[in-house]
Amino acid sequence: MSPQAPVAQKTIVVADDTAFVRDRFRTAIEGAGHRAVTVATGPDLLAALRASAQVDLVVLDLHVPQGRGLELVHAIRRLEQRPGAIVVFSGTIANEDEVYQLGGLGVGGYINEYTTLQHIVPSLSPHLFPDQNNRRKSPRVLVGIPVSYRFGNTIASALTLNISTGGVALRTTTPLDVGTELRVRLRLPGARREPDVEAQVRWVDRRIGMGLQFLRVGEEDQAAIDAFVHRHFFSNRKA
Repeated sequence: MSPQAPVAQKTIVVADDTAFVRDRFRTAIEGAGHRAVTVATGPDLLAALRASAQVDLVVLDLHVPQGRGLELVHAIRRLEQRPGAIVVFSGTIANEDEVYQLGGLGVGGYINEYTTLQHIVPSLSPHLFPDQNNRRKSPRVLVGIPVSYRFGNTIASALTLNISTGGVALRTTTPLDVGTELRVRLRLPGARREPDVEAQVRWVDRRIGMGLQFLRVGEEDQAAIDAFVHRHFFSNRKA
């Protein structure tokens, strides 16, 4: 087996007013060989972005002091040296209207501040390496739920890395080939049904797993997925 190519180092700025969150994300990011910059306020975030030659990703708490929520995202977008991507902590979103506004500002992902350490970098990877991962149009939220999937006569199981209304990423050391079609059953916590959908493998990264795009989903199953994703946006809200 040929040796795996080294991962290009990325620069990630994490803006959160809680030291515990900043430290956990720094540990995960630096442990994966990337550069982490952590800040606690809106002005410090803008200063860090202006001072950096290149920032590949901002992970943002909308409630950082002196940040003013959406105004901070607007300010980031007005910078001459803008970051490659922005991911927002899902627990800091106030309402559904903000989700649509953030989407309009180019925010492409959401992550829970208190996700497990080992899930942090895999969930950020599609934003750090967009050319290696087909991007779903709907925003992703990080959540680890059990999934079973069937291809041919084989049944396997995995945990999700993230889920959106249009697809799901799975953590697995044995990903299928791109283009493979399969059936997926999602065990959504708190849902009355387990959606059973047809999907297709759209990207593979053997360090992380594989990404699936939903192809055919029943109306009730899609409603259950939509409701689950929506609930996750507004769970673990910060005061």
